[in-house]
Amino acid sequence: MSELAPSAAAPVARLIEAFHRLPGVGPKSAQRLTYHLIRMPREEAEELANAIIGVKDRIVFCDTCVNISESPQCAICSDLSRDRTRICLVEEPLDVVAVERTHAFKGMYHVLHGVISPVNGIGPDDLKLKELLARLKDGAVTEVIVATNPNLEGEATAMYVNRLLTPLGVKVTALARGLPSGADLEYADDSTLAHALESRAEVHSANGSGGTGLSE
Repeated sequence: MSELAPSAAAPVARLIEAFHRLPGVGPKSAQRLTYHLIRMPREEAEELANAIIGVKDRIVFCDTCVNISESPQCAICSDLSRDRTRICLVEEPLDVVAVERTHAFKGMYHVLHGVISPVNGIGPDDLKLKELLARLKDGAVTEVIVATNPNLEGEATAMYVNRLLTPLGVKVTALARGLPSGADLEYADDSTLAHALESRAEVHSANGSGGTGLSE
């Protein structure tokens, strides 16, 4: 008998437990999703089921950047207009989506599929670092931008990558950490404010007039 739905029919209980295993889905959300599917027309339920199976059957990892793809080369790696001298190193495929959404980066990507986390038993060998090193052998890549999350695991991974790549003559940079636009200092946490101070830039006049701006 399911602990999440002790009085539910067995198929319902199994579906609730399946939803509950998904990240970010609590017991009540799992129950709501299940009963929503029960009320859903069969055609829509089948469409959802086929979409899930389609992802498992058709999605592979790109041979180059290890991002999710429908073919051995993802759309970004196949795009000859991208800047192939720069690689943005991210933790997960969703991070590629986030960076692409800014339209500010036109280089390539490499997905680690995780971060170094001794507590969870994840070490450097569990990440896609060998694949990254293979991409750097021909010397075409001049910069690797480490875009890991600003937490303990992300920072540890960034430091490891820096130690790994610096001897190869590749420029290793990281995303600037700081205050978001419009933020108030009094509401900023200590870590964010510290990063903002470390990533400070020179203030200069815009166009030589009375305005101000930040130097690049």
